[in-house]
Amino acid sequence: MTKLKGLRWWVIGLIALATVINYIDRQSLSVLWPDIAEELYPDKSTDERKDIYGWISSIFLFSYAFGQAIFGKIFDKIGTRLGFAISIGFWSLATALHALAKGFLSFSIFRSILGVAEAGNWPGAAKANAEWFPAKERAFAQGIFNSGAAIGGIISIPAIAFMTIHFSWQMIFIIIGVMGLLWLIPWMLIMKAPPGKHPWLTEKERNYILDKSKSGNVDQNENENELDEYNPETGKMLSHKESWGVIFASAAIDPIWWLFVFWIPIYLSEVYGMDVKAVGIYGWVPYVGAMVGAWFGGLLAQNRIKSGWNINKTRKFVITLGCLIMLPCFYLLSDPGSPVNAVIIMAVILFGFQTAIGNIQTLPSDLFGKKTVGTLSGLSGMSAKFAGVGLTALVSTLTAGGNYTPAFIVGAVLTLIVLASVWMLCGNIQPLKAKK
Repeated sequence: MTKLKGLRWWVIGLIALATVINYIDRQSLSVLWPDIAEELYPDKSTDERKDIYGWISSIFLFSYAFGQAIFGKIFDKIGTRLGFAISIGFWSLATALHALAKGFLSFSIFRSILGVAEAGNWPGAAKANAEWFPAKERAFAQGIFNSGAAIGGIISIPAIAFMTIHFSWQMIFIIIGVMGLLWLIPWMLIMKAPPGKHPWLTEKERNYILDKSKSGNVDQNENENELDEYNPETGKMLSHKESWGVIFASAAIDPIWWLFVFWIPIYLSEVYGMDVKAVGIYGWVPYVGAMVGAWFGGLLAQNRIKSGWNINKTRKFVITLGCLIMLPCFYLLSDPGSPVNAVIIMAVILFGFQTAIGNIQTLPSDLFGKKTVGTLSGLSGMSAKFAGVGLTALVSTLTAGGNYTPAFIVGAVLTLIVLASVWMLCGNIQPLKAKK
C-alpha cells in the first residue's frame, strides 16, 4: 500500500488552507462594506452605517461563540475528518448566500449561519494537532495553521479590492463560497483515519506521532496511552483552575484580533478617507506581521523545548513575550501620523498577538487528554467570542467621530489580563491528574 512521507504536515497544511479560506470568507464583508453600505443605505451617515456594520459583526461573533462550544463536542464525538467536512461545507454555503442579502436582517441571518459553521475550524484544528503531533511539535503546528488566518488577511483584502473592478459584490460572495467547497475534495481523500489506523502513514512516522518505540504494537499502545490520559467530564474539567486560566486568557486575547479583523478597512476608510481600492493597497500589511508572528511563536517554543526547557517555562515565556510586544504599540497607535505608520504598528501588534495566541491555544492539549482537548478548546473559544462580541459592539460607540484611541486603550488592558490569567491561574503547565 502507498505510504506518504510526512503525512502529518499534509494534514496540518490542509487545515492551514481551510483557515486561509475561513478568513477570506469573513474578511469579505469588512472590505466590501463601504460600497455595500453606500448602495443599501444612501441616506444614512458614516456613523450610522458603522453602527449597522458593528451590529452585524457582533451577531456573527455571537453565533461564532455558540458554534465553538457546539463544534468542540461534535469534533470529540465524530472526529476531525467529518467534523471539518460539516464545518467548511456549511460555512461555504453561508458565504455564497450573502449574495441574496438585502439589508440588516438578511445579512445578520447569513452571518449567523457563517459564524456557527466557521467556529468549527479552531477546536477541530486543536484536536487534529493533539492527534497528529507530539507535544514538542504542537506549538509549531499550531503556528502553521494560525498563519493561515494571517495569509487569508493578506490575500483577501487586495484580492477582494481587485475583484470589485470586475464583479459585483454579490458575485464576489459566490466565488468565495465555491472555494471552500473545492477544499473538501483533497480533505476527504487525505484524511482517511486517525494516525493509529491511517493506511498511508509510514510506521516510522506513526511511532513518532504516537511517541512509541518501534517494537511496540501501535494500536495496543495507543489504547493504553489513552487510558493513562486524564479525560474528565466537563464539570470536573472546570473544577481545575488551569481550565479557567485557559478560558480567561482566551477571552482576553481574542477580542484584540477581532478589533483589527473587523475594523482595519473601516478605520482606513474613516480616518484616512480611503475607498475600497486604496484599502486594498494598505489593509493587508498588518497581516504580514500576524503571519510572521504565528511562525515565530511556534518555532521559538519548539526551539526552547528542544534546548531542554519544560512545557511550563516555554509556554509562559513565549506568551509573555508576545504580550510585551503588543503593549507599547497600542499607545503608539493613538497618534501614528500616517496610514503607513498605522499599518506598520498594527503589523507589530498582530506579530505579538500571534506569537502569544498559538501557545495559548496549545494549553488544552498540554493539560488534558485527547478526548477532552476539543471540549476545553471549544469552551475557551466560546468565551473568547463572547468577549469579542462585547468589544465589537462597543467599537462603533468608542470610535464615534473617527477617534479610535479609546478602542486601543481597551486592547492594552486586555493584554494585561492575558498575562494575569496565565501566570496566576495556569499554575505549573503540565498534564493534569484527577483530584484525590
